[in-house]
Amino acid sequence: MTTLDDIHLPQHVAIIMDGNNRFAKKKHLEKGDGHKEGKNTLDPIVEHCRELGVKALTVFAFSSENWNRPQPEVDLLMQLLEQTIYEQIPRMIRFEIALRFIGDRSRLSADLQQLLLSAEAKTAHFNKMTLTIAISYGGMWDIANAAKQIAEKVARQEIRTEEIDTTLFGQYVQLGDLPAVDLLIRTGGDYRISNFLLWQAAYAELYFTNTLWPEFTTQELDQAFKIFTKRERRFGKTSEQILQEKIEK
Repeated sequence: MTTLDDIHLPQHVAIIMDGNNRFAKKKHLEKGDGHKEGKNTLDPIVEHCRELGVKALTVFAFSSENWNRPQPEVDLLMQLLEQTIYEQIPRMIRFEIALRFIGDRSRLSADLQQLLLSAEAKTAHFNKMTLTIAISYGGMWDIANAAKQIAEKVARQEIRTEEIDTTLFGQYVQLGDLPAVDLLIRTGGDYRISNFLLWQAAYAELYFTNTLWPEFTTQELDQAFKIFTKRERRFGKTSEQILQEKIEK
């Protein structure tokens, strides 16, 4: 029987945590209770990744498009995000995990922006794992923002246009200092990546599940890891080349 000790785990896992509202309807809960249940699902997933040695976990908490949801739901999500961050800081310190945030912070309240900065500062020196929460984030925004930064440097003659390539560009997208996403998981039954980490997940293996996020467990995460290790990641090469490289190693 294959165990997680026998497989090569992904270095960087990304999760689209979808299905909170459908969970609430399924369980006949009050509106918003699904998001509250979903918040509680994150802790065991983070701890499990940390225990297994995953280097980076990035979760999609609030997208650029989520601003279009009904205002009461947006307000609730912002409250839950703030509560989550307050709860996570002591846990990150205990488990020596760096807590980071990506996204367009200009749309967040001044208090929430300050809380993000404070949480990052308090945990920046930890290196056991990096937990990144995407808030007000969109992959297209991320790429456009990187292009804007590079264009400004070109205008200041700090970068020459002929120097711009994928390696340089990758230094300006969010999480440019972390490994590329190896495994992207989406819960909730939809088969799309919804503008999440478009650059960083260019070669990620995808795992879609019908399980709603509040019902997602560490056992299913282990199953995703086992499926991941059976995938042949060629990165444009042939199977024969990959096999030869393994033999040479």
